[in-house]
Amino acid sequence: MKLLRVGPPGQEKPALLDQEGKLRDLSGHIDDLAGANLSASQLQSLAGIATDELPVIDAGSRIGPCVGHVGKFICIGLNYSDHAAETGAEVPSEPVIFNKWTSAICGPNDDVKIPRGSIKTDWEVELGVVIGKGGRYIDEADAMGHVAGFCVVNDVSEREYQLERCGSWDKGKGCDTFGPLGPWLVTPDEIADPHDLNMWLEVDGKRYQDGTTRTMVYQVPFLISYLSRFMSLQPGDVISTGTPPGVGMGQQPPTYLKPGQQMRLGIDGLGEQCQRVVSDD
Repeated sequence: MKLLRVGPPGQEKPALLDQEGKLRDLSGHIDDLAGANLSASQLQSLAGIATDELPVIDAGSRIGPCVGHVGKFICIGLNYSDHAAETGAEVPSEPVIFNKWTSAICGPNDDVKIPRGSIKTDWEVELGVVIGKGGRYIDEADAMGHVAGFCVVNDVSEREYQLERCGSWDKGKGCDTFGPLGPWLVTPDEIADPHDLNMWLEVDGKRYQDGTTRTMVYQVPFLISYLSRFMSLQPGDVISTGTPPGVGMGQQPPTYLKPGQQMRLGIDGLGEQCQRVVSDD
């Protein structure tokens, strides 16, 4: 299934994309795509609904972030060998973990705001993993059973704040609108292999990122198991698994976002995002 949330910010209702590309209202069955509604049993129940009996939603409606009430937005740094190389960094011996604040989350086509004083706002297309079943000390062999689905993430990053302003990476990662999620939460049955997906990102029609999850260093089952050693994972948590090469910081010379530009990005089977870049006045 391709599940999504539709409506104005803070008023999104759950929906699905049917086989004909129509948006169908799920609010008569669940109140939101969040928490316990992401369990395997609940998703199986939704899959059994006769979609042609669900109300149709206007195709022009705003698409919100594909998960509601996210508890943790966990990100993995330098998780693509070719991206590490372009930044001059070595592949880490263990996953690099940082956080995006949940206030960074926005819809896949919402404006991305360049923070006041920013001079190095950058882009990163990433595979997002949404947790459906919580746990601690999860065995790697069992990890995929904890996944509700996958989505596109744009890990927007302010590089000066991240790397030059002292402290953790989090400072440059969690600004408002720096976490577009969606358009869809795609259930695992539709993704044959999350480690064999093409992914890309363009700015004003120029393709900067054109990569694949095949170059991911630490794959999804390992990441879930690894993270669960340090924190409990809970339904609705989002894990953003790293980016391939082609970020602005890696260009010669480095290239960063400016107001008025437009980003388009996507991943095989998971849909596309499109964001206008604006000043945060």
